[in-house]
Amino acid sequence: MSNKIIIINGPNLNLLGEREQSQYGSITLKKIQENCINKSKELGLDLEFKQSNIEGELVNLIQSSRKVFDGMIINAAAFTHTSVAIRDALNIFRKPIIEVHISNIYRREEFRRKSLISDVVTGGIYGLGDEGYILAIISMQKLLKNEN
Repeated sequence: MSNKIIIINGPNLNLLGEREQSQYGSITLKKIQENCINKSKELGLDLEFKQSNIEGELVNLIQSSRKVFDGMIINAAAFTHTSVAIRDALNIFRKPIIEVHISNIYRREEFRRKSLISDVVTGGIYGLGDEGYILAIISMQKLLKNEN
């Protein structure tokens, strides 16, 4: 089984715990990272965890991940709704990708209800809080073992 995955986080997620706790809760991105690393180790996955507020950096990261990682989990945050560049980079990845959102984007403002990346990812998890990351890791492990 291939077991090297990356979790990519988009803009403003570095401020989790400080911003809009009614939408995102009080957990920090650092705590989410710790939880993800622990779950990945438990499942025998090698995990890298990244965050950027800059669209071009995210595109470069997705592109360079093609030759290094076997699967990707992405919370593109606000770029989910605006970035054709990130969508195109994900489409080139050609390995399992799971889209994660802490809040349910379909129960929020109208402009957040459209994901430009959903049609190029393998699957998505929305509105389950930070637990969505853990569920995505479990699902990714199954995808990589061809159990899904």
